[in-house]
Amino acid sequence: ALCRGRIVRVPQGPLIRVVGTEVAIPCSVSDYDGPSEQNFDWEFSRDTDFVRIVSTWDSTFTSEEYQKRVGRGEIKLRRSSNDAVELVIRNIQPADQGRYKCSTPSTDATVQGNYDAEVQVKVISDGLSVSGSKARSSASLRLSEGDSFKLRCSASTTSPEHTHLHVSWQLRSGSSWRDILSLTHEGKFQPGPGYEERYRGGDVRLDTGANDTYGLSVSQASSMDGGAYRCLVSEWVRGADGSWQKIQEKSVEIATVSVQRTGECSWWAVNVSVTERDSLDLTCNITTDRSGIFQAEVMWYFSVSPDDTLSDAQLLLSMDHNSVVSDSTLISLSHVDRNSYRLLVRDVDVEDSGYYFCEAAIWVPLHNGSWHKVVERTSAPVSVMVTALEPDYDVFLNASKTPKFSDDPTELNCRITNVQDPEANIRFTVSWYYRQHLPGDDVVAGELLASMDADWTLLPGDRGRERIQNGEIIFFKKCADTFSLRIQWTSESDRGDYFCVISAWSRHRNNSWVKSKDVTSAPVNIFWATQDYTLTVEAVKLKPFFVAGHTFEMTCKVSSKNIKTPRYSVLITAEKPLTDQSSPNGTTRIISLSQDSVVRLEDWTDQTRVDGVVLEKVQENEFRYRMYQTQASDAGLYRCVVTAWSPGGGGMWREAVNGLSNPIQIDFQTAGPVFNVSVHSDSPTIYQGEVADLLCIITMEGMPLEPDDMSFDVSWFAVRSFALDREPILLASLDRRGIVTQSRRNGSSELSLERISPLEFRLRVHGCQDRDFGNHYCAVTPWLRSATGAWQRQPDLSAKPIFLSVKMDVLNAFKYPLLIGIGLATAIGLLSCLIGYCSSRWCCKKEVQETRRERRRLMSMEMD
Repeated sequence: ALCRGRIVRVPQGPLIRVVGTEVAIPCSVSDYDGPSEQNFDWEFSRDTDFVRIVSTWDSTFTSEEYQKRVGRGEIKLRRSSNDAVELVIRNIQPADQGRYKCSTPSTDATVQGNYDAEVQVKVISDGLSVSGSKARSSASLRLSEGDSFKLRCSASTTSPEHTHLHVSWQLRSGSSWRDILSLTHEGKFQPGPGYEERYRGGDVRLDTGANDTYGLSVSQASSMDGGAYRCLVSEWVRGADGSWQKIQEKSVEIATVSVQRTGECSWWAVNVSVTERDSLDLTCNITTDRSGIFQAEVMWYFSVSPDDTLSDAQLLLSMDHNSVVSDSTLISLSHVDRNSYRLLVRDVDVEDSGYYFCEAAIWVPLHNGSWHKVVERTSAPVSVMVTALEPDYDVFLNASKTPKFSDDPTELNCRITNVQDPEANIRFTVSWYYRQHLPGDDVVAGELLASMDADWTLLPGDRGRERIQNGEIIFFKKCADTFSLRIQWTSESDRGDYFCVISAWSRHRNNSWVKSKDVTSAPVNIFWATQDYTLTVEAVKLKPFFVAGHTFEMTCKVSSKNIKTPRYSVLITAEKPLTDQSSPNGTTRIISLSQDSVVRLEDWTDQTRVDGVVLEKVQENEFRYRMYQTQASDAGLYRCVVTAWSPGGGGMWREAVNGLSNPIQIDFQTAGPVFNVSVHSDSPTIYQGEVADLLCIITMEGMPLEPDDMSFDVSWFAVRSFALDREPILLASLDRRGIVTQSRRNGSSELSLERISPLEFRLRVHGCQDRDFGNHYCAVTPWLRSATGAWQRQPDLSAKPIFLSVKMDVLNAFKYPLLIGIGLATAIGLLSCLIGYCSSRWCCKKEVQETRRERRRLMSMEMD
């Protein structure tokens, strides 16, 4: 595994070959360098010296004694790949026995491995002999289908080596030979392709006998067994590497076998036509040339297609060779004569239409008393057509109920008439269709509404499936011969042509139902003329003159045309002056009365006058509206908005048309004061944390009033933006009874609202924050006491907003943080100095001992 070099390989010897046969000795090389195509030299030695035989690259390599054989092609090299060749010796002789050496010229950069290899070839004499029985090499056998035959051949060998024989029986198929059964050189039986089942069933056997004979036994011969038979024998020897090698092969033709057909199945008729509920009579005729004892087995099959195989067909009835018939109620099988078998099918129906054929097998007795099947045939299929008995009947469609308006019911009756020969085996079902009616000659395909199957199960179509499930369209059977369709509430989309299809179903032997006939009725047109709905509403004021505090009363009279049994819903609306801000579009919905007489307050928000408005139904087409204790704020134009409803499907109401009455005006002519409102602040710009004062000042013009005769509802609003482009936020409100209501706030500032004079109201924002900025305004609702003592509400007023700006005091904001920072820095500095002094004084002190120096005076140089 650690080194790599050229390796030349030849088979492991000795190679045993038979004289006169062709020998091919392979040689290959691997793990080499250089070009992929390698050259080879072959040499031969009987004793010690090698003689050159042939080379792949040098034509002068062949020695003189081999030049003639190489020139005649008896010895040649056959290259199988770039790195492998075969030395082929035709008609090897005993003189060719010896050692053969294969050499490869070096193409490697370095010399590594082996460059040649030797193999020993041993040539033995031909001792294999193959012959037919009784020294006949060929014979002719004429057989009938179902017969048995045996063939024998002899094979032996006198080889001095330990060899094994491989015997195969073959049948010529065209120009090639096909294996039937073999006895291999390893002693195993091996059936050829297509003979496996017959070998396992014992119909094909290979027997060995005395005197080296090998016999082939074939039972139940068929036409496929006809042809020439031969015995092929090959001689095998085990090589040095343990593998088996074929050294020679011989064959001899034994016999030619011809197999004749012995039986046929046929019909008297090719195509048969019968009527439903009649009997079907078929006869299967068997013809055979056998004159001895035999019995027939017959099986009847049914198929819907003539191309179906036996596995796809249905077995109807069978009779075995012992004349035992399988059980069946409506089908019988009888033996007419020796070669005829009759099939009788009683009470046929349409499902029996198809193809019938019979399969027959001939059985012959054996010596041991058992029966043996010798031949099997299948007849050609015969076509059988069963004509159905169609019932004769007519269909009549009429409309018992036709709509005159939308939502009217529609009922159609589909009746079966003139039924000929009614019987229990016929059942009728119905299918309903709708077709849109178009002017002219245009044709529209019918749409399926619903259909019924043979069990009278309703199957809704795509059109109107939801209406059928909701019960708006009903299908029912009035009597045995009448089917009905009812549309509970007919709409305009239901107008068109309707027709029904009556289907007749016939009962078969297996109690199943099969459709046999369809009859379509004449169409019935459902149509009604439609006119536009008309609705007129008139409003009348019952009291022409009244003053504030009195009751306002008006009636609304309604008339309609072309509406079936209408009902009305009424809505009272008021168009207030532009100064009234209660409704952005100027129209207020006050009270309504539905078509079911349910009263509802719409936009009426005056809690003190919840019962102040009443709407009631006087007659079927007349309604009355009352408003008690009218106030000046109630001035405006009042109308009746009426909606006409007609009955719809499922007890629902369908809106038909809307109508609007003439306006009725409420105008108070009494003179009163005129109020104005404004907002004022001495300091609209403040700093955070300060108090913001906002005043709502009301001014009055005209007739002066006592303070006790007037009162105000004041509400403060804020818009948190520079422009008035956001929704106002309610801050606080003070009603005329002095009750203050504040909205929920998220900030830390506080609000207070107080009345400082009869016409002045102050809003204070304590501890202002930056989120308190924005436009602020007040809304005022004046209330005046009338002469009768009742309080009258006046139109709402809104002041022009004032912008409140909140600034931050930089000095005050940074004063305390600066003082705290300086104090903390001074304290931390002094603490650091104290810690340093203490550490140097007591904790880190070291005593240093100085070396004492002697004090001596210098000597003069002369004394030194």
